Amino acid sequence: MATGGPRRDTTARLPRRRPSRHPTLTTVFALAAGLALLTGVAATGCDSGPPGPTRAHGASGPPSASGASGGTAGRVSPAPSATAPEELCTRLVTHWARRALDTPTYGDYQSMGLSNGQYEILRTVVDAARAEKKHQGESAATELIERQARSACADRYRSGEPDKDPWR
Repeated sequence: MATGGPRRDTTARLPRRRPSRHPTLTTVFALAAGLALLTGVAATGCDSGPPGPTRAHGASGPPSASGASGGTAGRVSPAPSATAPEELCTRLVTHWARRALDTPTYGDYQSMGLSNGQYEILRTVVDAARAEKKHQGESAATELIERQARSACADRYRSGEPDKDPWR
Protein backbone atom coordinates (compact mmCIF):
# COMPACT_ATOMS: atom_id res chain seq x y z
CA MET A 1 0.00 0.00 0.00
CA ALA A 2 1.31 3.34 -0.93
CA THR A 3 1.43 6.19 1.42
CA GLY A 4 0.49 9.69 0.40
CA GLY A 5 4.07 11.00 0.36
CA PRO A 6 5.94 12.53 -2.57
CA ARG A 7 6.47 10.32 -5.57
CA ARG A 8 9.94 9.36 -6.37
CA ASP A 9 11.13 9.29 -10.00
CA THR A 10 12.79 5.98 -10.69
CA THR A 11 14.07 6.78 -14.19
CA ALA A 12 17.73 7.58 -14.41
CA ARG A 13 18.56 11.06 -15.54
CA LEU A 14 21.29 11.41 -18.11
CA PRO A 15 23.74 14.23 -17.69
CA ARG A 16 23.04 17.18 -19.98
CA ARG A 17 25.28 17.25 -22.96
CA ARG A 18 27.05 20.52 -23.60
CA PRO A 19 27.17 21.76 -27.17
CA SER A 20 30.53 21.07 -28.74
CA ARG A 21 32.63 23.80 -30.25
CA HIS A 22 33.90 21.36 -32.84
CA PRO A 23 31.78 20.30 -35.83
CA THR A 24 30.51 16.77 -35.90
CA LEU A 25 31.95 14.23 -38.28
CA THR A 26 28.74 14.25 -40.34
CA THR A 27 28.99 18.02 -40.82
CA VAL A 28 32.61 17.75 -41.92
CA PHE A 29 31.77 15.06 -44.49
CA ALA A 30 28.79 17.04 -45.81
CA LEU A 31 30.91 20.17 -46.25
CA ALA A 32 33.70 18.21 -47.93
CA ALA A 33 31.25 16.58 -50.35
CA GLY A 34 29.66 19.94 -51.17
CA LEU A 35 33.07 21.52 -51.79
CA ALA A 36 34.11 18.63 -54.02
CA LEU A 37 30.90 18.96 -56.02
CA LEU A 38 31.33 22.71 -56.48
CA THR A 39 34.97 22.31 -57.46
CA GLY A 40 34.08 19.66 -60.04
CA VAL A 41 31.34 21.82 -61.57
CA ALA A 42 33.60 24.86 -61.70
CA ALA A 43 36.48 22.89 -63.22
CA THR A 44 34.38 21.45 -66.03
CA GLY A 45 32.87 24.83 -66.89
CA CYS A 46 36.20 26.69 -67.00
CA ASP A 47 37.95 24.80 -69.79
CA SER A 48 38.91 27.54 -72.21
CA GLY A 49 41.38 25.71 -74.41
CA PRO A 50 40.65 24.47 -77.91
CA PRO A 51 39.35 20.93 -78.23
CA GLY A 52 42.21 18.52 -78.69
CA PRO A 53 42.50 14.80 -79.23
CA THR A 54 41.74 14.04 -75.59
CA ARG A 55 38.90 16.52 -75.20
CA ALA A 56 35.42 16.98 -76.63
CA HIS A 57 35.88 15.38 -80.06
CA GLY A 58 38.06 12.41 -79.18
CA ALA A 59 41.18 11.18 -81.01
CA SER A 60 39.78 11.78 -84.49
CA GLY A 61 39.33 15.53 -83.99
CA PRO A 62 36.20 17.56 -84.69
CA PRO A 63 33.74 16.08 -87.16
CA SER A 64 34.00 17.33 -90.72
CA ALA A 65 31.17 19.06 -92.56
CA SER A 66 30.32 15.86 -94.43
CA GLY A 67 29.96 13.94 -91.19
CA ALA A 68 33.05 11.76 -91.73
CA SER A 69 35.72 11.87 -89.09
CA GLY A 70 38.68 10.55 -91.07
CA GLY A 71 41.63 12.76 -91.91
CA THR A 72 41.03 15.43 -89.27
CA ALA A 73 43.39 14.12 -86.59
CA GLY A 74 45.74 16.84 -85.40
CA ARG A 75 43.65 19.72 -86.73
CA VAL A 76 42.06 22.12 -84.31
CA SER A 77 39.30 24.46 -85.41
CA PRO A 78 39.83 28.11 -84.46
CA ALA A 79 37.89 29.59 -81.58
CA PRO A 80 34.93 31.73 -82.56
CA SER A 81 35.75 35.41 -82.73
CA ALA A 82 34.05 38.11 -80.71
CA THR A 83 31.14 39.96 -82.30
CA ALA A 84 32.20 43.28 -83.78
CA PRO A 85 30.63 46.33 -82.06
CA GLU A 86 28.82 47.45 -85.22
CA GLU A 87 27.34 43.98 -85.69
CA LEU A 88 26.20 43.82 -82.07
CA CYS A 89 24.68 47.30 -82.40
CA THR A 90 22.85 46.22 -85.57
CA ARG A 91 21.46 43.10 -83.91
CA LEU A 92 20.26 44.98 -80.84
CA VAL A 93 18.71 47.88 -82.74
CA THR A 94 17.04 45.56 -85.26
CA HIS A 95 15.58 43.38 -82.50
CA TRP A 96 14.18 46.25 -80.49
CA ALA A 97 12.99 48.17 -83.56
CA ARG A 98 10.90 45.20 -84.68
CA ARG A 99 9.37 44.96 -81.21
CA ALA A 100 8.73 48.71 -80.96
CA LEU A 101 7.23 48.98 -84.44
CA ASP A 102 3.72 48.06 -83.27
CA THR A 103 3.81 49.79 -79.87
CA PRO A 104 3.48 53.51 -79.18
CA THR A 105 6.46 53.60 -76.77
CA TYR A 106 10.08 52.54 -76.96
CA GLY A 107 10.82 51.49 -73.39
CA ASP A 108 13.87 52.11 -71.25
CA TYR A 109 17.16 51.92 -73.14
CA GLN A 110 19.02 50.53 -70.13
CA SER A 111 16.63 47.60 -69.76
CA MET A 112 17.10 46.93 -73.47
CA GLY A 113 20.87 46.78 -73.03
CA LEU A 114 21.46 49.80 -75.28
CA SER A 115 23.80 52.72 -74.88
CA ASN A 116 22.45 56.23 -75.25
CA GLY A 117 23.80 56.44 -78.81
CA GLN A 118 22.28 53.08 -79.78
CA TYR A 119 18.98 54.23 -78.34
CA GLU A 120 19.09 57.34 -80.54
CA ILE A 121 19.64 55.07 -83.55
CA LEU A 122 16.69 52.94 -82.44
CA ARG A 123 14.37 55.95 -82.19
CA THR A 124 15.37 57.21 -85.63
CA VAL A 125 14.97 53.76 -87.21
CA VAL A 126 11.57 53.10 -85.58
CA ASP A 127 10.20 56.51 -86.58
CA ALA A 128 11.20 55.88 -90.21
CA ALA A 129 9.88 52.30 -90.10
CA ARG A 130 6.49 53.41 -88.78
CA ALA A 131 6.13 55.86 -91.67
CA GLU A 132 7.24 53.17 -94.12
CA LYS A 133 4.74 50.70 -92.67
CA LYS A 134 1.87 53.15 -93.26
CA HIS A 135 2.81 53.67 -96.92
CA GLN A 136 4.38 50.36 -98.00
CA GLY A 137 3.39 47.73 -95.44
CA GLU A 138 5.01 45.50 -92.83
CA SER A 139 7.64 43.80 -95.03
CA ALA A 140 8.91 47.14 -96.37
CA ALA A 141 9.18 48.44 -92.80
CA THR A 142 11.15 45.36 -91.73
CA GLU A 143 13.57 45.77 -94.65
CA LEU A 144 14.00 49.44 -93.81
CA ILE A 145 14.75 48.58 -90.17
CA GLU A 146 17.51 46.18 -91.18
CA ARG A 147 18.98 48.57 -93.76
CA GLN A 148 18.94 51.69 -91.57
CA ALA A 149 20.13 49.92 -88.42
CA ARG A 150 23.09 48.42 -90.28
CA SER A 151 23.98 51.76 -91.87
CA ALA A 152 23.63 53.84 -88.68
CA CYS A 153 25.57 51.34 -86.57
CA ALA A 154 28.34 51.12 -89.18
CA ASP A 155 28.62 54.93 -89.15
CA ARG A 156 28.66 55.00 -85.36
CA TYR A 157 31.46 52.42 -85.07
CA ARG A 158 33.37 53.29 -88.27
CA SER A 159 36.47 54.42 -86.36
CA GLY A 160 36.13 51.88 -83.56
CA GLU A 161 34.32 52.50 -80.29
CA PRO A 162 32.73 55.98 -80.10
CA ASP A 163 34.48 56.52 -76.76
CA LYS A 164 34.85 54.71 -73.49
CA ASP A 165 31.90 56.48 -71.86
CA PRO A 166 29.18 53.80 -71.46
CA TRP A 167 26.43 56.41 -71.88
CA ARG A 168 27.49 57.33 -75.40
